[in-house]
Amino acid sequence: MTPPAETEPRTFSHAMLREIYEQPEALAATIARYAPGGTLSADAFSGAADALRGRQRIVIAASGSSRHAGLAGEIMLEDYAGLAVDVEYASEYTYRSTHTLHDPGVIVISQSGETADTLASLREAKSRGLATAAITNNAASTMAREAHASLPTVAGKEIAIPATKSFTTQLSVLYVLSLFLARLGGRMTAHAVASHCEQLQRLPGILEATLPRWELEMRSVAERTRSAQTFLYLGRAIHYAIAREGALKLKESAYVQAEGYPSGELKHGPNALVSQSAPLVMLATRDRDDPDSVLRWEKSIQLMRDMRAQGAEIIALHTEGDEETPKLASFAISVPAMDEFLLPMLEVVPLQLLAYFTAIQHGINVDAPRNLVKAVVRE
Repeated sequence: MTPPAETEPRTFSHAMLREIYEQPEALAATIARYAPGGTLSADAFSGAADALRGRQRIVIAASGSSRHAGLAGEIMLEDYAGLAVDVEYASEYTYRSTHTLHDPGVIVISQSGETADTLASLREAKSRGLATAAITNNAASTMAREAHASLPTVAGKEIAIPATKSFTTQLSVLYVLSLFLARLGGRMTAHAVASHCEQLQRLPGILEATLPRWELEMRSVAERTRSAQTFLYLGRAIHYAIAREGALKLKESAYVQAEGYPSGELKHGPNALVSQSAPLVMLATRDRDDPDSVLRWEKSIQLMRDMRAQGAEIIALHTEGDEETPKLASFAISVPAMDEFLLPMLEVVPLQLLAYFTAIQHGINVDAPRNLVKAVVRE
């Protein structure tokens, strides 16, 4: 009997698309570093434990996509670990650091670990005697070396300028850090941590299985919205951070104006922009086991009804099994059901693909968008 032929490895036209597809592997490697076998690693967090133990306040300083990861991390750290968290633009922190939270721990986030504004924030924090931790994709970077604690992602080299796998692995590190600090501070039982880690372990496989479907769906959406001049991305709570990230991806990749807002803010001004040439991208996922998440979803559904009556074109991300959202959306893309704070690591991926295919529709070199560099090393 002739053995089946091995599947030929896929050749990608652009580094960005390849790196989108590398996210399951990058997430699996990062999770294995911090939660091998579904158990938080004391060794991986030893530096962070020394730096952040006993801190009730945290400042996160970052720029661009890393700041959006920080916005998601703020929700995780506050809800899981009970900490008070401020997220600062790294370019602003140095100039107003004396007006932020008193005596906080400071977490800087940077893909390269060399970003000038973020490095300046780290050094400012250290000069004030504050405990620091750095989340970077380069364990040998300046930030990783200079911070009191280094929490590297394991994404591998990222070539395309738009951040994809570095972003999702930053989210995963913030997730496990939140669990670790929650356990360290007595805010979460060992059983609860184990349950969260078990879901986290399943996430890379779920992402890998879903990526091909999302690729086909988002290619179609990009083709049908090619003429849109403006996109408004909407999300509530932790999903607002992903709305911001989705909008940034579209701007930097496809040169299309896009803005991310909390869903409840749409009627406070931005609604004036909504038209057939300005679609809404609405994050309407939910964790059915989280009453607050269900309530936010219900509010999002009502907003979708209002926008549909207004004639808006809606691109909606919803949780598998949700039968209401697809009835209200022009394009409905389902996301596998997960814990509320793990959903962002899934729902950002179709938004990355939307940005990628919109850029391709516009004939843009998505790996090297104009006026941008991978690491901003000069202020």
